[in-house]
Amino acid sequence: MRMERIVVVGNGIAGLTAADSLRAAGFDGELTIVGDEHHAPYSRPALSKAALLDAADMTSHELPAASHEAQEILGVSAAGLDAGRKLVLLEDGTGLPYDGVVIATGSRARHLGTGSAAHGNELTLRNLEDALALRRRLADRPSVVVVGGGALGMEIASGCLSVGCEVTLVSRDQPLTGQLGPYLSAVFLAAALGAGLELAPSHALGLQDDGGRPRVSLADGSTLDADLVISAVGDVPNTEWLAASGLLANGRLEVDTRGRVRPDVVAAGDVAAFPTARGIGRIPLWTSAIEQSKAAALALLIGDEAPELNFQPYFWTEQFGLTLKASGFLPLLGEPELLEGDPHGGPTLMRWSHADGTGTAVGINYRIPIPKLRRLANAPAAVAPSAA
Repeated sequence: MRMERIVVVGNGIAGLTAADSLRAAGFDGELTIVGDEHHAPYSRPALSKAALLDAADMTSHELPAASHEAQEILGVSAAGLDAGRKLVLLEDGTGLPYDGVVIATGSRARHLGTGSAAHGNELTLRNLEDALALRRRLADRPSVVVVGGGALGMEIASGCLSVGCEVTLVSRDQPLTGQLGPYLSAVFLAAALGAGLELAPSHALGLQDDGGRPRVSLADGSTLDADLVISAVGDVPNTEWLAASGLLANGRLEVDTRGRVRPDVVAAGDVAAFPTARGIGRIPLWTSAIEQSKAAALALLIGDEAPELNFQPYFWTEQFGLTLKASGFLPLLGEPELLEGDPHGGPTLMRWSHADGTGTAVGINYRIPIPKLRRLANAPAAVAPSAA
């Protein structure tokens, strides 16, 4: 069936990339993008990195203007999808007919606290409004508790310290161990403690309102009071609007190797669980969303003739004076092969080899193009950077 009308649900990087990819592949029909935010697409990873520290006007998150010439319906959420009638249902009661649909509704932040009172004392950092609210609160240099020792929590803690706040990080395990593995976690923890971060090695049980001031309860029986609590305890895929669509499998939106849920429905980005060399699952990374969207857009237009997604994770983080770039699957176990430098001082390039024959290349404060880092990760054995 020829595609005349395509609806893209989601106006983040996955939706933007899908729309651009559809046009690049020759789709000249009616293209509509639905987004629950009022903003043009922006760089979400920048919100916890450079944008948090932008001096006056926050600009680090901005992306070039879109060129797909789609009709944009912004500030309106999708409320349902009728796959039989091929309709995307919107919260304002209208319906958008489609020949093909791209689901790119992303995910939202989990909350530590429950109830409106707790949420009022708890900030998360997921969207542009969150970043603007956090910047306003940090202007008074409040005492801060960050809950969550993953990459986002550590980036937030780093940013808060950089603007002069006293910061305590709550993390049940050593920070970043689950994302990077123990070796790299130790490198970043040393930098964080050296920058003045206080660590509370416990599990956060909940958040209370203590006379308008937040209080975090910990599993060891203690509590932490602060002017500001910021939680970074994971995300939840935005799939509720698909509950009656018949598209979910075990509560997940699962796609094939081309991003298809069915021939006329594709999905990409944080909302989608897709096949990788390590099994089917969500990989909520910026580059993952981009690569998934390119594959899904082609699959919607040409089906099995579209190439399968050959996904290789790429991850980066900036915190406590360190910039890490990693190509390959994480976390990493054991000691790396050190190719250049010293991870405890100066630019460093290293590589881990895995039992399945794959590898992961990591640079810390090391200037290396992404394609070269990927080639190094894919090399059969660690080689000198100049030969990668």
